[in-house]
Amino acid sequence: MSDYVVGLTGGIGSGKSTVAELFVAQGAALVDTDRIAHELTAADGAAMPLLRQAFGDLVVAADGALDRAAMRRLVFADASARARLEGILHPMIRELSAERCRAANTPYVLLAVPLLVESGSYRERCQRILVVDCPESLQIERVMARSGLARAEVEAILASQATRQQRLAVADDVINNDGAPAELDRQVAVLHQQYLDRLPKVPKAKC
Repeated sequence: MSDYVVGLTGGIGSGKSTVAELFVAQGAALVDTDRIAHELTAADGAAMPLLRQAFGDLVVAADGALDRAAMRRLVFADASARARLEGILHPMIRELSAERCRAANTPYVLLAVPLLVESGSYRERCQRILVVDCPESLQIERVMARSGLARAEVEAILASQATRQQRLAVADDVINNDGAPAELDRQVAVLHQQYLDRLPKVPKAKC
């Protein structure tokens, strides 16, 4: 069981997933709230009955999973729909992520929360907040390249998230992901060692 949790966040396209994988390679456990959300909204996911009841079949894909594109269009057009969606998913995600953090058997856990700043409820669960940062222009380029979304769609997603300045304001640590992969590796290795050094020291048993 690990009691030391590092909250990882960053805007869309900042490179959170890449950074998380590098920490896992160093020996950290990863609890990813995005992955949990996908589990909950899969065809047999625990959230699907509630989502179907709240929004109807228009947000359910043919395979029974959440139609993420339809839901995205709905919540961008209707703030009350976003609130209902978050009211269903967020408590379930918090409960599952807390369980998985407690179950980890690594020195520390990386808790990846894309909307950590926006949620306001994860700070109390984390000993450190790590923000992956890069210029917004680079975020837009990356998301357009990987998803095929139009620039206006990506800009709308960015506008719905915390600003770069708001994320940096809550950061204990920052990784700059606007350079070469080797530099990213170096930053992760340095922080990994710092987190290990911060862990509570277990008294040695007396002989």
